[in-house]
Amino acid sequence: MSRLIRPHLPTLKKTASYYLLHITVAALVGYAVTGNLWMAFTLSLIEPSVQAVAFFFHEKAWNRVARADAAEPAPATA
Repeated sequence: MSRLIRPHLPTLKKTASYYLLHITVAALVGYAVTGNLWMAFTLSLIEPSVQAVAFFFHEKAWNRVARADAAEPAPATA
């Protein structure tokens, strides 16, 4: 296994298991709402994928906020 993947293997495994859990829950909810198995599976694949992209931009925004907070001088205490 490459040196690039090995240090991140636990995180990659956790991510994969969460993705499968998310797809399963989304499929069950989709089926409960629509009663259509095909639509439930379609929704369960689309929604987590869109969430993954949204999460990427969410993390970028939070990192920008954290950098801005770190750059601000600490307020003076009285």
